[in-house]
Amino acid sequence: MRKLKNKELKRIDISEFKKTKKTPLIVILDNVRSALNVGAIFRSCDAFLIRKIILCGVTACPPNKEIRKSALGSSNSVEWEYVKETKHAITKLKKMGYHIVAIEQTNKSIMLDKFSTQKEPIAIVFGNEVTGISEIVIKECDVSIEIPQYGTKHSLNISVAAGIVMWDLSAKINK
Repeated sequence: MRKLKNKELKRIDISEFKKTKKTPLIVILDNVRSALNVGAIFRSCDAFLIRKIILCGVTACPPNKEIRKSALGSSNSVEWEYVKETKHAITKLKKMGYHIVAIEQTNKSIMLDKFSTQKEPIAIVFGNEVTGISEIVIKECDVSIEIPQYGTKHSLNISVAAGIVMWDLSAKINK
């Protein structure tokens, strides 16, 4: 066994990425404080061909030095937009037929491994690193899914959680 060189990975370039059919998922970031987390989420969105990211509230937007550090250029490939109020972004997506899914621990959460993606397209909402998704936004969501966890902590870093959820939903949608 040997590690592959970058040129052996046969990755597409940005122009090809923009033309490629995307996974019918939109990621909404509700007041995410860390630009490094935002950049990491851009990278995961690129990896899983996510349709778009909507950045809301205090969430940092490109161009941003901290986003650039962890995004490694993916903020140039992944489509994104800024919407001041998360609720407004959700209202617009609902009118377009999107099923809005909160990634949050609620009294009605469905565990990620039990979640079925029968309703597409989907927008997944991730919240602030400390306070999670605001209660106002939770009320606008159609369903809440939770990542099963077994240790002493009750949360994952948002960029880790986003990667797990995008991988799982992409696999379910693209099978």
